[in-house]
Formats: sequence, C-alpha cells, structure tokens
Amino acid sequence: MSAAEGSVGHSSGGNLAMVTISVMLATVMQVIDTTIANVALPHMQGGLSATQDQIAWVLTSYIVAAAIATPLTGWVAGRWGRKRLFLISVVGFTVASILCGAAQSLAEIVVFRLLQGIFGAALVPLSQATLLDAYPREKHGYAMALWGVGVMVGPIFGPTLGGWLTESYSWRWVFYINVPVGILAFLGIATFMAEHRLEKSRPFDFFGFAMLSLAVGACQMLLDRGELKDWFSSTEILVETAIAGLGLYTFIAHSLTAEHPFVDPRLLRDRNFVSGILCIAVVGVVLFATLALLPALMQDLLNYPVFTTGVILAPRGIGTMVAMIVVGRIMSRVDARLLILLGLLLTALSLYQMMGISLEADEWFLIRTGALQGLGIGFVFPPLSALAFTTLPSQLRTEAAGIFSLMRNIGASIGISVVETLLVRTIQINHQELVEHLNPFAQALRMLPADSIWNMRTAAGLAMLDNEVNRQASMMAYVADFKFMMLVTLSVVPLLLLLRSSHRTPSTEERLETAVEAALD
Repeated sequence: MSAAEGSVGHSSGGNLAMVTISVMLATVMQVIDTTIANVALPHMQGGLSATQDQIAWVLTSYIVAAAIATPLTGWVAGRWGRKRLFLISVVGFTVASILCGAAQSLAEIVVFRLLQGIFGAALVPLSQATLLDAYPREKHGYAMALWGVGVMVGPIFGPTLGGWLTESYSWRWVFYINVPVGILAFLGIATFMAEHRLEKSRPFDFFGFAMLSLAVGACQMLLDRGELKDWFSSTEILVETAIAGLGLYTFIAHSLTAEHPFVDPRLLRDRNFVSGILCIAVVGVVLFATLALLPALMQDLLNYPVFTTGVILAPRGIGTMVAMIVVGRIMSRVDARLLILLGLLLTALSLYQMMGISLEADEWFLIRTGALQGLGIGFVFPPLSALAFTTLPSQLRTEAAGIFSLMRNIGASIGISVVETLLVRTIQINHQELVEHLNPFAQALRMLPADSIWNMRTAAGLAMLDNEVNRQASMMAYVADFKFMMLVTLSVVPLLLLLRSSHRTPSTEERLETAVEAALD
C-alpha cells in the first residue's frame, strides 16, 4: 500500500502533540474569522464607502460559501487525501485573508470573502476527523475536548480581538492576523501529519450536491437577510424560502433513490450520529444566539465600552475551557450522557438566572452567569462530539465531521435569526404596552415638579420619557429571549435517550475495524 493510501492511525508521543497543535491552529484561524470581522463592519463601511445593506455582504458571502462547501469535505478528502486537502485549504484561506485585507472596493472584499469561505469550510471538519483518528477510541473524549476548545475560541474571543485590532491598527488587520497562524499550521501539518487512505471508488453525486447546496445556500440567505428585509413581507425572502424548501425536498427524494447518494446513507442509519447532529444544532442555537445578544445588551443598555464588554465576556470562555479540560480527564470513567445532561442543566440554570437581569445589573452578575453558561457548554460539547462518532466506521468520519459542522452552523444561523426577530418584535410590543400607562393623568407623573426632566408638557421631557420607555422595553425583550433559549436548551434533554453510551461492548464490525487500523499502522 502506498503512503498516499495509508491511514493516519493512532499517533504517539511528540508527533501526536504536534499534529494536535497544527490542526488546532487551522481550526482556531477559521472559527475566529467567522466572528472577528463583525465588530469591524462599521469601519469597513466607511473605508469602502458602502451602505449598511451592502457591507452586510461581507458576512453573508463568507457564511453562504462555507455552508455550501462544508458537505463536500468528505468526498474531496476521500479523492485527494485528507492531508493534501488540509494543506490546500490552509494555503487558500491564508491567501484569501491577505486579499481581503488588501481589498480596495466592496466588490473585491465580497469576492475574497467568498474564497475564504470556500477554502475555510473544510478546516474544522478535517481537524475533528484527524483528531478522532489520531487518538485511540478510549481517548476520543479527550480529543474532542481539545477540539472543542479550539472551536469555542472563535465565538468567545473573536469579537474582542477584532475590536482591539480595529481600534489599535486598522480593520485590515482582522484579516492579516491569519497570515502567521496559517504559515505555522501549514508547516506543522506538512511535517507531522500522515496521509489518510483514499477512497476513489465512490462516484460524485453532482445532482445531490447541487440540490443540497441550493437548499443550504438559500436557507443561509433567508436567515441572514430575513430581519433586514422584514421576513415574509419581502419577495426576496419568499423566493429564498421556496428555493430552500424545493432544494431540500429534491435532495431527500434523490438520496432515497440514488445508487450512490451524495451523503452516505450509513450516516443517516446511525442513531448516535443522527441524535448527535440534532443536539449540536440546538447547542449552536444557544451558544451563538447568546453571544449575539450580550454585546449589544451591554453596550446599548448598560453603556459598557467595547473593550470592557470583551473583558466581561472572557470568563464565559474560561468556564468553557475549564469544563472541557475536566471532561477530557473524566469522560473515560463517566457515562458521557450524564456529562451532557449536567451541561444542559447548567446552561439552562444560567439562562434562568439571566432572566433576572435589569438595567441596574452589575459586572459581577454578567460574569457569574456567563461563566456558569460557559461551564455548561463545556460539559456538553466534547462528550456530544465523541458520542456522535463513537459508532461510526473510521472511513466515514471525515464526511460525518462535515455534516456535524454544517448542522452546528445552521443551528447558529437559525438561533441568531430567531432571537433577533423576537427581540425586535417584543420591543415593539413592550413599548406599546408601556406607553399606555403614560398620560397627563398618571399619578406618578403629576407628582413631578414642573422643572423635572420627565415633564410631559415639554418636547425634551417627552423625548426623555420615550428614551426610558425604549430602554425598559428592550430589557424586557432581552429577558424574553433568555427565557426562550432556556426552553430550547431543556428541549434537548429527551434526545439524550436516543444516544448509546460509549461504555459498551464494541460490536464485531468495530473490533474488526480496530484490528485493521492496527495492522495498517
């Protein structure tokens, strides 16, 4: 068997450490880039002379391209080799980052962000599959804890790093920062990572991929632009919804009848994997939706500056990393489903506590609830990732990792869109209900002195009252969003009954697979 057709196998010693570091550098580079550009958008808008609607394409183009390209990871890795695809993706992503930083017009940066999304789509699933193959089965929980730390770095620290780079240097540095990381990742992967065995026999299902891409791309577009276009009152959103529904229906019908469907049917017959991707979609809803709400809440209502907001959010990431380190050490001795249950309950408890937030909330309240939620997410992510893959043959892991990442990202997009829509609608409803109690005959207002800033008989007084009503209505809407996310978190608990424990006797197929892998090593 040629080197190109060998297996990554189970590495050991220094090579294992260097493979882990190298693939995690690539992961961190990609996941940070999904959020780091958000805070730089106002600066890009001014520098590129774009409208708010136009500059949003900087985010949309990346998200849509990554969503469409992610499912391709398994098939391309099987044809070209996992290591080769990894290296191409790292080089392409790094070069695209340089081009984004050097862009001189809106059209240029949108095209270069598309390239970033295409090349970056494979990095996270490839790193997950590589770590699962590099570590033996009994250490998959530890491997997924390491991988989870890298995946969580982006949404937690990305906005803070982006804000600091933009304020201290320029918005272009949110892209240039990828260059040294990309170089280190490329050198490490090229030096220490072995090639995975190829699977050239499986034909490419172009029609299935086209229908899935159509469905995913249209879905991402309507979720990203729905709030901006007032959802189904917009023709664009109606068209995108119809395309997404038609594409998904055609993809499912084709997959059930095709001889070689784009998604291997063995993945959808695996109970652990199907339950795992459903759970990770909900985890994506809670994690990314919360991170989308909190910076705006702290800056707009509690008047914290950007840097202070980042500092207050940092304990959330620290809690996640601490939990993942603990999980990596104890998962081999504890039922993974119990760890997931503990994480879900901690996350729900933190959201319940956040329902008590008010305009007088101090930093300690935000730090305490954030750290608790970080602990909860940290207890969920590694064991859920390990359980989702524990019953899959190794040759399906790369393709499964692509679907896993896609479902997490779709869950995040749905979560952000839903909570932002609920926030806007609830603010309007709360405002209408509150102003009903404000009239010249209200007892509280009649008792105010004539020179009070709340005097309804002056334009300034009316403006002050309206501003305060908006603040109160907004805070009530945030509380409603936190309650919604708490209920969503608890809705995952019944799905745990569908997951099979990792502490079970391996099947004959799995024992045979382990023996084959050992022989190939």
